[in-house]
Amino acid sequence: MKKVITLFLLFMVFSTSIGQTIKDSIQSSPKNQINSAQRILSGNAGKAITIGGYAQLDYNQPEGSNGEIDVHRLVILFGYKFNDKTQFVTEIEYEHVNEVFVEQAFVNYSIGNNISLRGGLMLVPFGIINEFHEPTTFNGVERPNLDGFIVPTTWRELGIGVNGKFNDISLGYQAYIFNGFKPADEDGNPLLTGINGFRGGRQKGIRSVVNSPTFAVKLDYYGVQGLRLGLSTYLGDTQADDEVEDLEGANVGIAMVGLDARYRKQRFSARGQFVYASISDSKEYNILYSDANSNLGSAMLGWYVEGAYNLLSLSKDQKLDIFARFENYNTHFNTDGIEKNKAYNRYDLTTGLSYHIAPGVVVKGDYQFKDNEGQKYEDVANQLNLGIGVWF
Repeated sequence: MKKVITLFLLFMVFSTSIGQTIKDSIQSSPKNQINSAQRILSGNAGKAITIGGYAQLDYNQPEGSNGEIDVHRLVILFGYKFNDKTQFVTEIEYEHVNEVFVEQAFVNYSIGNNISLRGGLMLVPFGIINEFHEPTTFNGVERPNLDGFIVPTTWRELGIGVNGKFNDISLGYQAYIFNGFKPADEDGNPLLTGINGFRGGRQKGIRSVVNSPTFAVKLDYYGVQGLRLGLSTYLGDTQADDEVEDLEGANVGIAMVGLDARYRKQRFSARGQFVYASISDSKEYNILYSDANSNLGSAMLGWYVEGAYNLLSLSKDQKLDIFARFENYNTHFNTDGIEKNKAYNRYDLTTGLSYHIAPGVVVKGDYQFKDNEGQKYEDVANQLNLGIGVWF
């Protein structure tokens, strides 16, 4: 706790003397929406050091259980501009006050107007939330569960690649080589499971195992007024430790494809996402880790649709969005050698309000109705969520 307070005080002192990112965290058009790293890279004209940050404080009340209040995350971003072509961006995250992670740390080198090289710890460009996860940029206190289990946020790995935009054809692109998911920990416990999907396999740049490259490509089209369409792909094998790499079933192959859309017109906004993941050699993986009951499926599928309407006049600085989101995420869409667990085919209906009291500050409240096909999943409980989010 002392380290958090010290860092925060230093942050406040330095913020009076060095450049900050732009204030407005909500863009009227999805075409212009940017995330924290992009704001750091673009908001440093005439400045060597740029700072930013975001935070999320949550209250979660599952039906029939005690509520939990939590400083879910506190994130501080720093950027340094070496020259007009070369910049460094890092993102330091405190989760639940006592867990510290480096969420991003990369060098960006601009070759020309349409292309930059990037290398380091970076977000895997897949879907919407993994890149745009600041709390003022999405409705609902919690991120969609599709992005928690299948994508999964916040998914970052070490790699290198290129990114840029071709404004003449309204197309943005990213292409990277990364290390992959880790299939098991040092004690031999499986990290990829039927119940939690890919979430446990993220290496996060922590002494990451690398034995084969994985590839991620994201294309964004923004040629229609108010609309932004995305196509994401990810392909590669998991990265097992040397001690188990040669065992049958130690690694699996993962091929993912995702489609996403964001739309805004005046006071109405909508978004949606679809993800499909195919997993090869899941049968052998489950045999190897049968003692731990991994139950990894051979395919996962998920999607959601969301609509929102601003109840306040467009002439006001504030926004009050009423929204509803329905999502289905199935980590046992297909299986090989094991029986499908219908409880892993889950449905969430989330409805609530997002009150943007100022650009960069949001107060949220929602209620989640949860269900699954099998109706035996122990953690299924409707839930009330309240939260405060900031981004600057």
